[in-house]
Amino acid sequence: MARLERLRVYPVKGLDGIEVDAASVLDGGTLEFDREFALFDSDGEILNGKRTDRIHDLRTGFDPESYELAIEPPDGRKRRFNLVSDREACAHWLGEFFEEHIELSRDQSTGYVDRREMGPSVISTATVKAVASWFDELAVEGVRRRLRANIEVSGVPPFWEDRFVGDDAPSFKIGDVTFEGVTPCGRCVVPQRDPDSGEPLPEFRQRFVRNREETFPEWADPTAFDHPYTVMIITRVP
Repeated sequence: MARLERLRVYPVKGLDGIEVDAASVLDGGTLEFDREFALFDSDGEILNGKRTDRIHDLRTGFDPESYELAIEPPDGRKRRFNLVSDREACAHWLGEFFEEHIELSRDQSTGYVDRREMGPSVISTATVKAVASWFDELAVEGVRRRLRANIEVSGVPPFWEDRFVGDDAPSFKIGDVTFEGVTPCGRCVVPQRDPDSGEPLPEFRQRFVRNREETFPEWADPTAFDHPYTVMIITRVP
């Protein structure tokens, strides 16, 4: 039986996620706290893992009640900032760390998700385990951190989520909330990197694509996939 296994949000885009017991769906269709904050450089471009592997040098935690962000850089000296009252101080510290001007912006209506017209990302626990099995170097939790999904569903087979994208794809419900699949999630450079060190895994993409093609499920609509370097889906909450 399908079961909601994990609910994870990423309060600051590009930094570590946190697991929550519940999250409201915002007016913009995304989850509360997810990518609510983002780092912008002096050109107004988002600074995240796609832009720099230095982001992997930071370990972070976030308290949704106090809005306190804890940051641990490689020197081990933790810093704590309230992202409501100390946002400028946090941006200044991050600017010194990344050696460029940083603005820490906030969006409480939709968050700074990559696809602002869509909602939460969904993956199955079996998919995470399947991807981990393709690489001797990877553990399940490491894959989970690389893929950065919002919603994880257990009790279903690998790539269960693929059935919900395509022209005639059904929707699904978690409790009273309906989710419609919009698109498979094409992956960027981030899953190739160790989430702690930022070191890329050799031939990650080639090995991933080969295994993805060999295990593509019969229930999925191949026309919904532009290429095989995809895993998890992006949904919409109508």
